[in-house]
Amino acid sequence: MARPKKDKDLVFSHQITVRLSDVEYDLISTSAKDAGMTVSEYVRRATIDAKVVYNIEIVADMPKLMALTTEYSRIGNNLNQIAAFFNMGGIRSKAMQDEISKRLLELDDLKDKTLELAGDYRGNLETYRKQKRKLQ
Repeated sequence: MARPKKDKDLVFSHQITVRLSDVEYDLISTSAKDAGMTVSEYVRRATIDAKVVYNIEIVADMPKLMALTTEYSRIGNNLNQIAAFFNMGGIRSKAMQDEISKRLLELDDLKDKTLELAGDYRGNLETYRKQKRKLQ
């Protein structure tokens, strides 16, 4: 009597080859043995069930962006000094109110510049530079 055929969904027709060091293979085979599985089944389940975490780091080296960051830092420092002044019992004066209003307006202007810059930049930095050269 012949062995019954497997269901088409259970037939493994694709093969992936992976090279492992002796230590890696020992770790995987030990884990498979502890789980009561073959190495193939263990690796198959581990790859399907595991979640791969990867990070994409976007780096923009743009002089305008760096200048805006510096400005934000300066304004933040000024606002911290104003807050410290009031926290130490400083008296609210017209000059101080004018300084606060001035810094808030600067923050609003920087926000607009940042949004404008972010709106212009899409994709590759070289493409952005080429587009800017064409516009000028």
